[in-house]
Amino acid sequence: MTFDPAGFAPVHFRWAFEAGVAIVTIDKPSQKNPLTFESYAELRDTFRALVYASDVKAVVITGAEGNFCSGGNVHDIIGPLTRMTMPELLDFTRMTGDLVKAIRGCPQPVIAAIDGVCAGAGAIIAMCADYRIATPRAKTAFLFTRVGLAGCDMGACAILPRIIGQGRASDLLFSGRALGAEEGERWGFHNRIVEPDTLLDEAQAFARSLVEGPTFAHGITKTQLNMEWNVSLETAIEMEAQAQAICMKTEDFRRAYDAFVAKQQPVFEGN
Repeated sequence: MTFDPAGFAPVHFRWAFEAGVAIVTIDKPSQKNPLTFESYAELRDTFRALVYASDVKAVVITGAEGNFCSGGNVHDIIGPLTRMTMPELLDFTRMTGDLVKAIRGCPQPVIAAIDGVCAGAGAIIAMCADYRIATPRAKTAFLFTRVGLAGCDMGACAILPRIIGQGRASDLLFSGRALGAEEGERWGFHNRIVEPDTLLDEAQAFARSLVEGPTFAHGITKTQLNMEWNVSLETAIEMEAQAQAICMKTEDFRRAYDAFVAKQQPVFEGN
C-alpha cells in the first residue's frame, strides 16, 4: 500500500505538503470548522494511510480562519444521531474512536495548532495530538455533558488524565467548561502559546525541526509512548532496551557520532 502526499486531494478538508510536513486544515469557517460523518471518515482514513507515507515526516492539524474545530456539526451529525438505532450509534462512536486510534497510531509526530473554538470532537483531536500550540484566544471544551452525554468520548478518560492529571481531567469532563489558553499551558495541555498571526508559522517551524531530526527514531518514540501505557516498569525498560538497540543500527546514529567527532551538526536522513 502506498500513499502519495504530493498528489493527495481530500474532499472534506484542506491538505498541503512540502518538505516532509503535511498540513491538515479543517475548513468550514462559517460554522467554526465542524466535523461531518464524511470528514470524520476521511480524516480517519488519511491518518491510517500515513503509516505508509514515508515521505511525510510530521503533520500539523489546524482549523481555518480563527477557530480550530467546533466538534460534530449540529445539523449534519447531532440531529441524525437522535434518530439512529443502537447498532447505528455504536457504528458511529466506534468510527470516531478509530480517528483517535489512527492519529495515535501513525508514526509521524502530530502537532495541533489551536486557535479560537476547540470543542467536543475538536478538543479530542487536539488532545490526541503529540504536541499542542495555542493562541491566547484558544478555548478548549470537552463539552459532552453539556449535551447530555458522558465525558468518556473517543478515549478522553484514558488520554486526558495522562496529560493534565486525574483531578483536572475530572474537572473538564464533568463540567464541560472551556479551558483557557493560559490555564491550559499551566496544566500542561498546551505546550506553548503564540500569537494568532504566527500560529501556523510556529507550528510549521516546529514540524520542520522534527523533520530535520532522526525521524525513524521519532516514530519509535511515539510507538513507545503509546505502548508503555499498559505495561509494568520492568516490561517498559525491556521494550525501551530493544527499541534503542534498533535505533543504534540506523545510519542516523552513525551520522550523529561522525558529526560529533568532526565537531559539526549532524544531518539526519531518517534511516
